[in-house]
Amino acid sequence: MKSPVIIVGAGGHAKVCIELLQAMGETILCCVGASDSGATCLGLPVLHGDHHLARLREEGHTRAFVALGPNRLRARLGQHVRDLGYELVNAISPAAVISPSARLGAGVAVMAGAVINAEASIGDLAIINTGATVDHDCRIGTAVHLAPQCALAGNISVGAGTFLGVGCKVIPDVEIGAHSTIGAGAVVIRPIPSDVTAVGVPACVLPK
Repeated sequence: MKSPVIIVGAGGHAKVCIELLQAMGETILCCVGASDSGATCLGLPVLHGDHHLARLREEGHTRAFVALGPNRLRARLGQHVRDLGYELVNAISPAAVISPSARLGAGVAVMAGAVINAEASIGDLAIINTGATVDHDCRIGTAVHLAPQCALAGNISVGAGTFLGVGCKVIPDVEIGAHSTIGAGAVVIRPIPSDVTAVGVPACVLPK
């Protein structure tokens, strides 16, 4: 029998991921949230403070899902959870379409209506949000977030920790660096470096 899943996070993103996991037939034990989180999240008890993660692991719980929106925080806590000895599970909507040749890491969220096509690679702790599409041979890095309705054409690379806002479009064969932000509705037609913000149609890097 599988161990129940512990959710790290207790906000809006956690609510979506809880329902994804429940739709997969998973049992959720509780959420571990910040001190200002509510007492419950979708009816599940919320334990306040990350110190509970070590205690729950000592009690024999082995499976967790990091349900936090900010990319850097999700990556950091994902590593912390792994260091404690947890297995990171995936939360994948039954209404998503994923190619059998696609490769998904651990701790990945794939929302309803998302499509991941042939030989795409999705890194650990990535979020493929509602209705986002990832075409063939794309390489999505660790803790990337593709917001709702993003559309990535084939053979695109997105570096670790990058955020693509709602409705972004990216043409084929483009490389986007790590820890960058692409604004909502942007159309990316040329490479985007790391650690920048790009907005507009076509997307242009904002001065720092």
